[in-house]
Amino acid sequence: MGRHSGYIAMFSTLASRDVDVCLIPEVKFVLEGPNGLFAYLEKLLHQKGHAVIVVAEGAGEELLDQSQMTRDASGNVKSQDVGLWLKDQILNHFKTTKEDMTLKYIDPTYMIRTVAANASDNLYCGVLGQNAVHGAFAGLSGFTVGLINTYYVYIPMGEISVGRMKVDVHSRMWHRVISTTRQPQLY
Repeated sequence: MGRHSGYIAMFSTLASRDVDVCLIPEVKFVLEGPNGLFAYLEKLLHQKGHAVIVVAEGAGEELLDQSQMTRDASGNVKSQDVGLWLKDQILNHFKTTKEDMTLKYIDPTYMIRTVAANASDNLYCGVLGQNAVHGAFAGLSGFTVGLINTYYVYIPMGEISVGRMKVDVHSRMWHRVISTTRQPQLY
């Protein structure tokens, strides 16, 4: 997961069922042209009168001005805010087409991380914690606890940090997103 993966956007789109376009880093898109995002938004606005877009961090990053890239103290490239950039691009496009539209931009970054835990979350975290303590008492180290196929298991830390998880755009899950949003290929 992270800024180069669209997992959170993908699952949020599926959970919401109100999303018209889900943009993730694994799927390239263009803004202009007959198959671009702007043309599809115009079509949606004419048909439905509204459109909901979910944008994952890192989606469309190749469209941004690469000269604006900066690095953090560790030397890692700091991602530009794709959401704000895309908002500005959409507003500019509709200004030039003289079509009347209102755009609401919501950045859920902290909403995702600050939702109060419910009873299920409390139970799950409690069981994870108990299993972590049992593993430590058994003399294990360098592991974490996870739930895999209804079993709580010890997972070596090395296994978790191998490679980056990316959305498989040929997977059934991504096809569910395409089926739910009915979005075309935007390139």
